[in-house]
Amino acid sequence: MKLKKLGRTNIDVTEICLGTMTWGVQNTEEDAHRQIDYALDSGINFMDTAEVYAIPSSPATYGKTETYIGTWFKKTGKRDKFILATKISGGGNSWIRDGSVPSRRSVREAVEGSLQRLQTDYIDLYQVHYAARGHYHFGSGWKYAPHDQDRAQVPVQIEDALEGLGDMVKEGKIRHIGLSNETAWGIGQWLKLAERSGMPRLASVQNEYSLLQRVFDLDLAELSHHEDVGLLAYSSLASGVLTGKYLDGKIPAGTRGAIQPGGLWRNNEHSAPAVKEYIDLARKHGVDVAQLGIAFALTRPFMTSVIIGATSMEQLRTDIGAADVSLSPEILAEIEAIHRRYPRPL
Repeated sequence: MKLKKLGRTNIDVTEICLGTMTWGVQNTEEDAHRQIDYALDSGINFMDTAEVYAIPSSPATYGKTETYIGTWFKKTGKRDKFILATKISGGGNSWIRDGSVPSRRSVREAVEGSLQRLQTDYIDLYQVHYAARGHYHFGSGWKYAPHDQDRAQVPVQIEDALEGLGDMVKEGKIRHIGLSNETAWGIGQWLKLAERSGMPRLASVQNEYSLLQRVFDLDLAELSHHEDVGLLAYSSLASGVLTGKYLDGKIPAGTRGAIQPGGLWRNNEHSAPAVKEYIDLARKHGVDVAQLGIAFALTRPFMTSVIIGATSMEQLRTDIGAADVSLSPEILAEIEAIHRRYPRPL
């Protein structure tokens, strides 16, 4: 398993990161512990979670995933084997601090809550889950309206949250900070404010990236290159859509599509033709389509780590195995040809 530097920190993380958001709804505590054990045995040293997990989120599932990780740490005593990342909600969920956005005060409350559930005294990477001002992630790109943002208030909110993160770094409760579901402009603001005020510098950004969603290839890739803010990619299989299991209206029992009605916005009449072509490409070259998607993400120059998520051990083994898949120049050229035909199928 290859190691990558996490931004400008002294931390090396594996190119595959264990994602956890299904733990607590689709997966039991026993499942979660089994997945952590297998990931560790496979050489993975990086695990990502969030206070809002499990997904779909609700008051009943809030913090469950962190709790499962905490019981594994307590049971095994192996906290030191993982670089641990978690996140503060970006606001809007009424059951999380009344829906408030990240602030100096709420960052402290969120961090201390996560530490208690995780049964640890530090978090390696603490991330803001999504931009409080609005963004184009989670399928909202077609209605993105940055011109509605308050130009005076947005920087104030970011700086207030950054000061809270700075407090936590000074107290040793978190080591480094990152963002998730952010834009190039937003990342730039966090970097500028940190440099100006001597606050912690961003190490990474966690955004969606897959064969079906390649927004990061453009200005975000440029920013990543010049500022050493690497990508932690989520949904590299487009929530399972890339595997074809949802084609032709199918919703297999036990899948995310069955558990979260309306949550499969990636599965539509625009994505279906692209999915079919990627499946045909994988078959032509004798590659599992899930491994094709993950292996492609791993080829990107801005990639720090690909976050995988699995509900079964078979899926987990397949996803981790993608690290050993090498894509030929021919396959990469064919991927680009498909991408040219379907540049924005979501």
